Amino acid sequence: MTPAQEFTSRWDRCKKLLHQFIPQAQGILVFSRLNIYYFSGSFVSGVFWLPVNGEPILFCRRGDARARIESPVNHIYSFKSYRDIEPLLNDLGCSLPEVIAAEMNGLSWALAGNLTKHLSRHQFVPADKIIAMSRAKKSEWERSILREAGARHDRCLTKLLPPFLHAGISELQISHKISELFFSKGHLGILRMENYGEEVFLGHISVGDSANYPSVFNGPVGLRGVHPATPYMGSAEVQWTEGTPLIIDNGFTLAGYVTDKTQVYWLGEKENMPVNALEAHDFCIALQNKIAELLRPGTLPSEIWSHCLADVERSGWSDGFMGYGKNKVFFVGHGIGLAIDEYPALAKGFDLPLEEGMTLAIEPKIGIPGFGMVGVENTFEVTTKGGKCLTGEEFDIISI
Repeated sequence: MTPAQEFTSRWDRCKKLLHQFIPQAQGILVFSRLNIYYFSGSFVSGVFWLPVNGEPILFCRRGDARARIESPVNHIYSFKSYRDIEPLLNDLGCSLPEVIAAEMNGLSWALAGNLTKHLSRHQFVPADKIIAMSRAKKSEWERSILREAGARHDRCLTKLLPPFLHAGISELQISHKISELFFSKGHLGILRMENYGEEVFLGHISVGDSANYPSVFNGPVGLRGVHPATPYMGSAEVQWTEGTPLIIDNGFTLAGYVTDKTQVYWLGEKENMPVNALEAHDFCIALQNKIAELLRPGTLPSEIWSHCLADVERSGWSDGFMGYGKNKVFFVGHGIGLAIDEYPALAKGFDLPLEEGMTLAIEPKIGIPGFGMVGVENTFEVTTKGGKCLTGEEFDIISI
């Protein structure tokens, strides 16, 4: 379980950010299970209340008995309706302030309407960015988990998987083998997404031009997937044949924390790879290394994105950079931790400086029509000396 002192620092950081960016709010309401877990240590259904002054309170619709076992929060109560929250606080000698910061992405429209109906005397202001910023800076305890996850992730994709790859193997068979290897190394079997409506399972496995297949996922790698109802992992109908690339982009979850990594493989002799594909891959490695140098406290994520665009424009790879055609995305990296898609993104509009201890996945990739996709993705830790890679140090294409 998460050490109790972790929560004290999380609460303090959130309060400081609240004071800095929303000083009129005197507390924050948290609704999503993942963020309730982050602030309380238990994955319950309910509401977490963090006042600027006073102790936090966890209200549980379901799971209060488990929360009392797992959570260091002193005040844990069962409730049935949002109408119960204010009376429960009054019984404790507390009251909700007039202005409340709220996790607005953590509620459906219907539940938000129900909440505001029962707390109509209060004004709610959005606090999702405050929570995202709180989670973005990882403690040493969190980073130690991510480092171990990254080492296991790297070993699975670069050492343990290649002996099982061969001509004729399908994307889905590769997915199953990765799952087997990941589970044997402690993977929890779930990858969590932050953005509303986004989901993923295991990751993306794409042979050849499948990597440019139309995608519904907010990432550059296309794929056919298992089924239209599950457009993830790989297709049973697509087999790996000699002279084609294979790209694997997936996450490894350890103790709730995720690392992200992409590895490209080639079936055949590497000297038989198209020259443009090799050059594109080398460009992505060089760009990743350049970004890593910039992963220092004080650097603006938006500036990193601008530097990348300038380099790409000079390189001639603009058309396929970060996805081909309508698969193109407008970022080159993203925060990562309890979810794959955390704050900040290396993209336009992210103008607050990086902090030491943040962790980000850096993923320059290039889609080549009729061929597939090349490129890299690795998870990095922001340090005063630049980005420290947590998912291995070898970024070249693996020839099978």
